[in-house]
Amino acid sequence: MNRFYKTADAAPTEAGGFAVTLDGRPIRTPGKRPLTVPTRALADAIALEWAGQGDRIRPEGMPLTQLSNMALDRIAPQRTLMIDAVLEYAETDLLSHRAETPLDLAERQSQAWQPLLDWAAERHGAALETTAGLVAVPQPAQSLAALRRTVEGMDDWRLTALQQATGLAGSVILGLALVDGRIDAVAADAAAHIDEDFQTERWGEDAEARDRRNSLRAELEAVERFLRLVAA
Repeated sequence: MNRFYKTADAAPTEAGGFAVTLDGRPIRTPGKRPLTVPTRALADAIALEWAGQGDRIRPEGMPLTQLSNMALDRIAPQRTLMIDAVLEYAETDLLSHRAETPLDLAERQSQAWQPLLDWAAERHGAALETTAGLVAVPQPAQSLAALRRTVEGMDDWRLTALQQATGLAGSVILGLALVDGRIDAVAADAAAHIDEDFQTERWGEDAEARDRRNSLRAELEAVERFLRLVAA
């Protein structure tokens, strides 16, 4: 849509939290809910996204706004459904599936992924089995239950970040490690694309694949920034 406002600001609300306003009027989400966020830092950053728009508004240029909309319109009213969707990744998690050959790829996967699986087992009681190949291996019921307890304990904002990061990385363990601060967005992106990077080193880089990868990395970095601002 065309830009219809001059100023974008953040302001505290009487009910708590912080609203983002355009020319003094509070923004609403696509679901018609007030765009109210938990910290002033996040509200200020969202206001900057709106203030930085040109003559036409580009939603793809406002990742913090989009993540906040998701938290309010999708996560909050559908928590159980969203938690189930995240936990489905645990049953076929990227980090559980290792290459058998070539051996240097298998070793690279093990070096990057096994410490994160060990961390998930120690930190969250969620020890996942690994297998060679693409056929899913049944995961221990107690590990899946432990992951569920961890995810259910998150507020709507952290759950939003987890859902987004898990989908981008194809791994709930990578998503959880990013949300917990165990790894940053760059490390999450690298771990999620070991196979792709290995093939690129062998056969060269494809421009379309490079652009897609850059876009995915930027989305993970937005999730990381969203988490920092929520915690500010």
